[in-house]
Amino acid sequence: MSRPNAQSMKPATAAKKLDVYLPATPAEFQQNAITRAELTALQEDPPQWLKDLRKNGPHPKNLVAAKLGVSIAGLARGGVTEALTTEQITALLDEMPDWLVAERESFQNVLTEERRLKALRAEKTP
Repeated sequence: MSRPNAQSMKPATAAKKLDVYLPATPAEFQQNAITRAELTALQEDPPQWLKDLRKNGPHPKNLVAAKLGVSIAGLARGGVTEALTTEQITALLDEMPDWLVAERESFQNVLTEERRLKALRAEKTP
């Protein structure tokens, strides 16, 4: 990987753009700045470690929340503070604990309300 410059980014930024959990990436990725060209190469032709992380995890909180159909705050309220693997997410969906059912319902209500408000604003603008 490259030295930092105007065309490079921190590993945390690159991990976010790749939708992977930074602590699960290889040490070389975590310790070096990533250029835009390297990021593009990783996106277009992901190495095996990246394919495995995307498939099996551990996944960052935003992806865990999306896969469970809840907000990131809902994860915290449910006691999920760590990154989860695909297997753990599947187990939670199979088990459907009470907190997950409640958070999914709450999240859907929020999304419905956001859509309603957006439609109202759209009607008011010429």
